Amino acid sequence: MPDPASSSEAVGQQEASTPSPVSQEKKIARVLVIAGSDSSAGAGIQADIKTVAALGGYATTAITAVTAQDTTGVHAVHMIPLPVVREQIARVLADIGADAIKTGMLGPAATAETVAQMLDQRAGNIPLVVDPVMVAKGGAPLIDDEAVAVMTTRLFPLAALVTPNAPEATRITGIKIETEDDLARAGAQLLNLGPKAALVKGGHLAGDTVADALVTADGAYFFRAPRIDTKSTHGTGCTLASAIATGIAQGMSVVDAVGRAHKYVQKAIADAPGLGRGHGPLGHFRKRYSMWDAT
Repeated sequence: MPDPASSSEAVGQQEASTPSPVSQEKKIARVLVIAGSDSSAGAGIQADIKTVAALGGYATTAITAVTAQDTTGVHAVHMIPLPVVREQIARVLADIGADAIKTGMLGPAATAETVAQMLDQRAGNIPLVVDPVMVAKGGAPLIDDEAVAVMTTRLFPLAALVTPNAPEATRITGIKIETEDDLARAGAQLLNLGPKAALVKGGHLAGDTVADALVTADGAYFFRAPRIDTKSTHGTGCTLASAIATGIAQGMSVVDAVGRAHKYVQKAIADAPGLGRGHGPLGHFRKRYSMWDAT
């Protein structure tokens, strides 16, 4: 892998290009989000909808679970019956359709398998972004080893991009991640499971700079930004993955979609409203973001 550079932008074997503007008459990009509901609206389906809308897309949903959740943690979980999960996906794809699909919290293996079957049968060539949500921000485990196995063997091969954080990537690959090079090594290992690209997020690593590594068949790209000293980080993973999915739905390359999403999340953290007693939500709408530019 190329050596990490010091820029806050994507760097690697190729520089990320600036996306070209599109006609305002272009049909709105449709993003189907398959994930759990967060009653505090900082993460999950609620954060996904806000993110897609803020970046100019149209979000549809298939809810896998309802959680009783606040900024201090997850206090109760109710899984949605599998026939209802299947029907939500089927109805959205048959009527509105999708230009990209993003999965978040799936819960047990049976739900992950149901989602995989539906996407395999109904999604065709629609780009899929898989956010392998394993642990809630407050530390509550959300899936067991059987569900991880289903996700990595059934969903990862369908994915245009997977977006694990460092602990999730370690759980999947067994690679201990302590440096930026480790992020890239884990990403390369994840490609062996079938996705076209892997974004390994380094927010859990120590240091004043937060780095994420995007690994594709062309090499590694690093996205860096100064660490913001704040507790308002609830839903950063959901937000980032949905922002990427929106960019892909709008016709951006994976590299460009990740670059814009990275900037959007940094600004949403900086614009956080400061709600709650624990890890507060981001400021998804505190400023208006155009379809192609989160500056």
